Amino acid sequence: MDVLKIGMLGIAGVMIALQFKSGKQEYGLYIGFGVCLIIFSSAVLGLGSLLNSMGELKQYMTANNTYFQILLKVIGITYICEFCSGICKDAGYSSIAGQVEIFGKLSVLIAGMPILLAIIESIQEIAG
Repeated sequence: MDVLKIGMLGIAGVMIALQFKSGKQEYGLYIGFGVCLIIFSSAVLGLGSLLNSMGELKQYMTANNTYFQILLKVIGITYICEFCSGICKDAGYSSIAGQVEIFGKLSVLIAGMPILLAIIESIQEIAG
């Protein structure tokens, strides 16, 4: 049901922003940015239950919790960069959006580096 409400909010925000497209375009941008913030805050509020479930899942994991923390970091980086990139694209600054996306990809690569190193160490142990 929440997905339907958020979808309707997005459509309503776009329809209202379109009214300002021919005149004061900055008002349409502000409306779009406000709708994005409302939707993003709703998503963040919904993450509370997801984090509780992940905490329970973490208790069942016997391995090192570092991988779980890396997973959460990567998910956070991905969502934040996607959100910022979308706003930049809507504002007409696609070059900045592209740079935000590149930064996000590099950040994910850097955050995942300990996993890559652990895999290489495991391969070396197996290979002898």
